[in-house]
Amino acid sequence: MQSSNWQVRSIDRQQVSTLAGALGVSPLAATVLCGRGVVEPEQAKAWLSSSGGSTHDPLTLPDMEKAIDRLHLAIQRGERICFYGDYDVDGMAATSLHFLFWRSVGARAEAYIPHRQEEGYGLHEGAIRKLAGRGVSLLLTADCGTTSYKEIELARSLGMDVIVTDHHQLQARTPEPLAFINPYRPDSVYPFQGLCSGGLAYKVAEAYAQKYQPAGVSVETYRDLVALSSIADLVPLTDENRTLVRDGLTQVAQGTRCGIRALTRDLGLNGTCSAGTIGFRVAPRLNAAGRLAHAELGVRLLTTESEPAALQLAQELENLNRRRREIEEEMTREAIVQVDAGDPQPAIVVSAKGWHIGVIGIVAARLVERYHRPAVVVTFDEHGIGKGSVRGVAGFDVCRALQQCEQDLVTFGGHPMAAGLTVREEAFAGFKHRFWGAVEGLLEGTQQVPTVDVDAEVGLADVQFPLIRELERLQPFGTGNPEPTLVSRGISVLEKRVVGESHLKLVLRQPGSVPLDSIGFRMGSLAAAIDAGNGRIDAVFTPELNEWKGSSRIQLRLRDVRVG
Repeated sequence: MQSSNWQVRSIDRQQVSTLAGALGVSPLAATVLCGRGVVEPEQAKAWLSSSGGSTHDPLTLPDMEKAIDRLHLAIQRGERICFYGDYDVDGMAATSLHFLFWRSVGARAEAYIPHRQEEGYGLHEGAIRKLAGRGVSLLLTADCGTTSYKEIELARSLGMDVIVTDHHQLQARTPEPLAFINPYRPDSVYPFQGLCSGGLAYKVAEAYAQKYQPAGVSVETYRDLVALSSIADLVPLTDENRTLVRDGLTQVAQGTRCGIRALTRDLGLNGTCSAGTIGFRVAPRLNAAGRLAHAELGVRLLTTESEPAALQLAQELENLNRRRREIEEEMTREAIVQVDAGDPQPAIVVSAKGWHIGVIGIVAARLVERYHRPAVVVTFDEHGIGKGSVRGVAGFDVCRALQQCEQDLVTFGGHPMAAGLTVREEAFAGFKHRFWGAVEGLLEGTQQVPTVDVDAEVGLADVQFPLIRELERLQPFGTGNPEPTLVSRGISVLEKRVVGESHLKLVLRQPGSVPLDSIGFRMGSLAAAIDAGNGRIDAVFTPELNEWKGSSRIQLRLRDVRVG
């Protein structure tokens, strides 16, 4: 593993003392809260509350009233409305939420998800013509549309009104649909930009219910879909997202939706569900549909009310996810060979003919994890057209780098940490060198070494059940509210073994502590270094409870280790 900088957060001790006293929590829990910017007692009480929580007025989003008025008119007229999504979890969940809610209020609703390999991301000309031919007169996008200028013009020419709901960053040119709901619009007065498209779908439904008050409709029942979207799309779990996701996770754990219940039936939720369970267990299964087959499988699962159909679809997704893992491992090995064979560069840029387009994003993320540099992974088809996925590092905006390469690209777009692109084979060499130069300029003066943010230094004797229960109250964890991360030094390794796919299991102890189990995922290569050392380590970890067959044991999930 690459050496990392461990950076213990600098926290005002007086703020910690005041907060601990006001809340009746330990100084360590107060330290973690202060590290997330939660320093006022009332703010902290709301953060720790297990119920309630405020959300913002949906009608303050740009063009919201125009959008819901047009949707209401379509319902009154009996028009066909199509909800056009994206093939990732956010797109699938947002499309499903739109479909289910608008059907419940009387809309003639249908859902459309483009095929990743055949149609690609965003609005597709062939799909628009097909929908127009079926009599669709109102098209609402979910998680796409911000850069679909020509396609929106085409839809309008074919007699369709278009409503765009999207959270991708705007480029110099903006689309001209009937309504454009995007929290990044410069004229937006909405107080929170962190909504994903599932969150925006919820806000559209909430605004409609607020204005038109349809009978027998509860918008809150769709928060489980917002939780899937928000966690999978890595939006900040702060502000109103915290309320929506927390409530949504409760709904997931209770099994209120048939499709999600089928997808989680073998996860042993036992009445609780964490953001980590969604991010690492549920979302990959849903994403496998869009990566290897068709994301409509995911929408069918999330919208079905048939238990047998849900179980069958969930099994299909599980099979696809197993195959996805196999492809990912093979492509990652090939990409690593390319990187290691070349000269060191400020960014990773690799390509091949025939790499699976549905997996290039995961491979790019694996390369960032391994080399801690921005990574671009491109797959070329038989026509010399390359589709690429870009992943960044903390503090670096990949879209800014791509803007400097615009002359080499057919299209590009995305978020600061992740983007997609299209490039012709003959322009690829020029793009590669221009991207390297852009990254070098943008990263100039920064150290390309991973930084691990640490909340506090503790002794292992401090890691006990009451502390972990207290830290669990800070959930849901994710972007903007990371899991508590602690460091302890001078730890003795009592037992060591490598398990599964190169995971490291250790039994650790310090003077005054009991032996504690620990697990380091993909850290198996450290076993030899521990043998060569003196059997002592420093470790950064997240304390957690390992629940198994009705019993709970304290476990340290290792984030980084230094030997000797």
